[in-house]
Amino acid sequence: MKIHNIKLGIEFCDAVLNGEKTFEIRENDRGYQKGDHIRFKPVSFLPHHSFPYHAIEKREYEITYVLNGWGLKDGFVALAIKETKRGEA
Repeated sequence: MKIHNIKLGIEFCDAVLNGEKTFEIRENDRGYQKGDHIRFKPVSFLPHHSFPYHAIEKREYEITYVLNGWGLKDGFVALAIKETKRGEA
């Protein structure tokens, strides 16, 4: 199991945190696998909000499914995610 520390646009953080958004579409440049964990680092592309804080930083998510192909651009994957507690395997 790997832990991936990845950036997440601040505009998506609430939806992931409250369970509305249970997926991520990412370039598969990290070799994402089912069972890997993700820690999100909120980012903003606005000049005055370079390092926003969000409660999602204290959460960890498990990849429960990895989809590639099926209409996704080559090299990209859709990751199904669910919240888990840090330290759980």
